[in-house]
Formats: sequence, structure tokens, C-alpha cells
Amino acid sequence: MLDFEKNPKLDVFKSDLTKGAFFSPKYEFPILKQVHFKPQKAVPFHEALNEKNKNTWIHFYIDDYRFESVWNNPAQYLMFLKRLGGVITPDYSVCRDFPLVMQMWNTYRNRAFAYWLQNNGVNIIPNISWGDERTYDFAFEGIAQGGTVAVSTNGCIKDPVDRYYFKQGLDKMIRVLKPETIICYSQCPDDIFGEHREAGLEIIHIENHWETVKKAVR
Repeated sequence: MLDFEKNPKLDVFKSDLTKGAFFSPKYEFPILKQVHFKPQKAVPFHEALNEKNKNTWIHFYIDDYRFESVWNNPAQYLMFLKRLGGVITPDYSVCRDFPLVMQMWNTYRNRAFAYWLQNNGVNIIPNISWGDERTYDFAFEGIAQGGTVAVSTNGCIKDPVDRYYFKQGLDKMIRVLKPETIICYSQCPDDIFGEHREAGLEIIHIENHWETVKKAVR
């Protein structure tokens, strides 16, 4: 086996992120602690440096290339990620047209980085994403039932087919994880979220950052 402790440069897998973790039984994703945070505002990672409100959270609902550096060198960004209220964990893309193993790897990366943040005292909300029904087998692993989770409709509901898969996955996630609160970033339409609101699930809508910016300059 490779001795990553003696030579950290060999650890291109970032195994150090999950040191000390307990792992889920099937796919061995690090298990996250239940959280109950309820942010009212979030800004994209690449805009967070300009944010003055310390209660604002950081999100990663942006193109993956904009935050790949965080995975490659997490320690470099730790203090930056601590400067605001907390972090909605990275949204590594889980797209239906990706090979399934890539979707699984990106789900693992989300859990590994989330565990590392939690372990280093950063307030987090787990971001949950899925592709089609094949991903349900792993998309919710490592997440505690109850508590708060986050989802985003950004780029996921414009096309009717995408909208269908988003709603099906959301319904499945709610059945499996039984969250107390869902943070929904971007649009939060009634035909997707309405029945869950009516059933008593707390859904906190955070407006897309760019919509907020547009309103501010009108």
C-alpha cells in the first residue's frame, strides 16, 4: 500500500479528507453529522470574497471548473470557507449522461469534502444531487436522516425531461432521508415542491444570487 503519511504528494485521491470518519455500509461514503442550519442567503464560491454579511453562506452551484482548486488543495481554502456563516457543500456534477461511475465518484467527493469541513469546524449543509433512478442506490448515502439538506434547481428544470428527473429524485430523497428542512437554491416552483410544503416539510427558498444582484441595480 502507498504510505500517504510519509509522502503526502502521493495522495492524489485525497484520502486524508476522510481520516477518522465512519463510513456507510454499502459504498463506504463518509457519514456526515445531522445539521439544522437555516440560512436565508447564499453567494457563489467565486463571489464570496466580496460578501460583507457574515450570516451569508457559500454555495457551489456554479460550473465545476470554478471550484476544482478547492478539491485539489483544500487546506489552502479552509480559512476562506470559515469567513462567512457556513458552506452548502460542493455540487460536483451528477449528470445523467455521465458514466455512472463518474456520478458515483462526484457523489463521494461531495461527502468526503463535506466530512472534512465538518471535522474542521465549518458549518455545513449537505448538498444532495442525483441523476436518474440508477443513482438512487448511492445518491443519499452518508447523509443522516432528519435535519437540513440543500438542493438546487439551477439548470435542472428548464427542459421537461430534466424537470421530470429532478422531481422524481426529490421525491425519492425525501422518502429516504426524511429531512426536517430543505434549502432550495434558485427557483422553487409549486409543481415540484408544493405537495411537500403542504405535507408540512419546511422548504427555505434562497433566490439565485444573480437575480438578487439584478434587482439591486434596477
